[in-house]
Amino acid sequence: MELILFVVHLLVCVGILALVLLQQGKGADMGAAFGSGASNTVFGSPGSATFLLKLTGFAALVFFGTSILLGYDAAKMTRHKAALDTVVLPQPVVPSSGDVMNTPPSNLGIPLPQPTSEP
Repeated sequence: MELILFVVHLLVCVGILALVLLQQGKGADMGAAFGSGASNTVFGSPGSATFLLKLTGFAALVFFGTSILLGYDAAKMTRHKAALDTVVLPQPVVPSSGDVMNTPPSNLGIPLPQPTSEP
């Protein structure tokens, strides 16, 4: 269910992007203000909503709906599964008597560098 919702969300995102880029801006008829005739369209009423505008509104509604559903689903999943519940702590290692790794260097006969006293 979550995967289907996520795929729909991504498709709607790409769809909104394409629909917004396809639409003509409000200032696209600005040439009319400089004498080409239809100057009422620049500052007048926008007229009826076009098909692309209605489709963009519907896509925005679907986008908001999928966003809310994905957020609800994510909150529900994190409520039931805490991150620290799955952490496995390492067990302490008990050194054996012949363990070379946990033996101090003085017991192995390795000389340690001594600090020098310089004036």
